[in-house]
Amino acid sequence: MSPAKDTIDFGFETVATEDKQGRVKQVFDSVARDYDRMNDAMSVGLHRIWKDMAITTLNPQPGERLLDVAGGTGDIARRFIKAAAQVRTRRQEQGAVDKGPASAVILDINDEMLLAGIDPAKDAGMDLTRVCANAQSLPFDDAQFDAVTISYGIRNVTDRLAALREFHRVLKPGGRLGVLEFSTPPEPLIRKFYDAYSFAVIPRLGQAIAGDRDSYQYLVESIRKFPKQAQFAALIEEAGFAKVKWTDYSAGVTAFHTGWKIA
Repeated sequence: MSPAKDTIDFGFETVATEDKQGRVKQVFDSVARDYDRMNDAMSVGLHRIWKDMAITTLNPQPGERLLDVAGGTGDIARRFIKAAAQVRTRRQEQGAVDKGPASAVILDINDEMLLAGIDPAKDAGMDLTRVCANAQSLPFDDAQFDAVTISYGIRNVTDRLAALREFHRVLKPGGRLGVLEFSTPPEPLIRKFYDAYSFAVIPRLGQAIAGDRDSYQYLVESIRKFPKQAQFAALIEEAGFAKVKWTDYSAGVTAFHTGWKIA
């Protein structure tokens, strides 16, 4: 486990480490109902493209089991299952052995996010399970999943290294990790524009759409406090993953980090 610290960042604020989890929960309890609408508004719909690109890289296969951490609204889990189903259909047409459908566990520390993500129409025909638990202490035995994902959630975790080690633990040997997160554009002009847009527009959108400026002010600040791509890749390696790399999307506004559990 990484060494404990007495204080930690909560956006630009410094808080007691033991208080961060509760503060983050308050934020997501507040925004859960409007979370998907705000994602569309904040990213001008680009988050859907980023998620599709991440799933293509992850390459879901029939019969695989996914753990989607901080996956409250189910976007990634549903995409994973649908992509695996397309592969399964093609293989069935070719007469290959059927490995069955993929399945997914959606895990989130916020029960309100899990409840907001329930959609009988979208969930129909999918093997989905929802679990309310902490990413730093997963309620699963070792080597249970073929893939673990976390999208726009790792920056809110109090102890990121502990969570990454848990992801490694529950993966099967040969399993893969995918982390989609807002990042730092390497080009200064793009970074300057991105900062200006984020601080000037996103909190105002939060007020207009969700009636909550403060939560989205925190979200913008938390992005700025998150490690740059190479720093975060080093943390993934420290957690035990191999073949770690990342791909910048939209000039580095967001990045998709991947790693493998070799043994």
